[in-house]
Amino acid sequence: MIGQPNASAAKALALTVAVVTAVTLWTPGASAATLTRVVQTRYGKLQGVVRTVDATVSAATGAPPSATVDTFLGVPYATPPVGSNRFGPTRTPSPWNNVRMADTPGPVCPQRLPDVSNETAALLHMPVGRLVYLKRLLPYLRNQSEDCLYLNIYAPSQGQ
Repeated sequence: MIGQPNASAAKALALTVAVVTAVTLWTPGASAATLTRVVQTRYGKLQGVVRTVDATVSAATGAPPSATVDTFLGVPYATPPVGSNRFGPTRTPSPWNNVRMADTPGPVCPQRLPDVSNETAALLHMPVGRLVYLKRLLPYLRNQSEDCLYLNIYAPSQGQ
C-alpha cells in the first residue's frame, strides 16, 4: 500500500531515531574512556574518542541501555573560508601528515544568539521548552568563527 511503511522501513526509522536520540543525549563533559582506532581518510589519519551514550529512550527498539560510539569531532571538510577564500567556492582541505586528534568540535559559523539572560523577557518571545533547549545549547555556540567548515562524525564503536 502507498503511504504505509513496511516492517523493515519502520524498523530502520526506529533505529535511526534511537541513534539520533542517543547521540543527542551524549554530554561532552563525560570522561573519555579510550581513544578510537586510527582511521585513514583521503587527507590523512584521524583518531577520535570512544564515548558511552545513554540509549534508554530507545528501549522499544531493542537497543542496549547504553552503547559505545566512536566520535571524530572537528574534522575539516574544506579549506577555511577566510582571506582569499572568503567568498569563493569551497576547496578540499589541506592534507595533514601526522595522526590528527579529532576530540573537540570545531567552531560554529557566526550567528546572532538570542538573549536568554532575562528569562521572564525571553518567555514573552518563546515557549519554555525552547528556552530550556537554548540555555543548554548556548555554551556550545559561543565559539564562533568564519573558519567553521568541520564535521562531527559519530559511528558505532569498532574497537581497536
